[in-house]
Amino acid sequence: MLVPAVFFWQIALAVHVLFVVTAFGIVVSYPLIAIAAERLDPRSAPMMLRLRQLIGRSLVNPGLLIVVIAGVYLASELHQWDEFYVQWGIGAVLVIGGLEGMFVIRRSGKLAELAQRDIDASGVGEVNWSPEYIAARGRADQVNTLMAMLVVVTVFLMVVQ
Repeated sequence: MLVPAVFFWQIALAVHVLFVVTAFGIVVSYPLIAIAAERLDPRSAPMMLRLRQLIGRSLVNPGLLIVVIAGVYLASELHQWDEFYVQWGIGAVLVIGGLEGMFVIRRSGKLAELAQRDIDASGVGEVNWSPEYIAARGRADQVNTLMAMLVVVTVFLMVVQ
């Protein structure tokens, strides 16, 4: 009897892992990238925020869909629906998708506008962030950090299952 060298579920697992790394790598690294960019060149903040918005729309959300499709296939094929790590993964996907779509993408655009306004008001000198920008940025940083921690915990649970 011939045994296949690679099973389809292994390909699905590879796709699942690839898109977790690709789509959620930015979610994990963005809080550090944003802080570094703002400290190195505060005038880059609007561009970084618009970039985060674009990445959310074109990479994180579509990647999330592929992660879900591959994950559903794997849970079904491997009969894992009753396992905690699968239930956690479903919850994590819902939270990440909700926060990304309803908060991060929208907030990034608004923050880019506020940052540009503050930069324009500062002229050629040092950028003075408005209290409105600082408060909005603080809320966005909290959400981005929460999402990053959620990705890390989810990956951990998937690996140690």
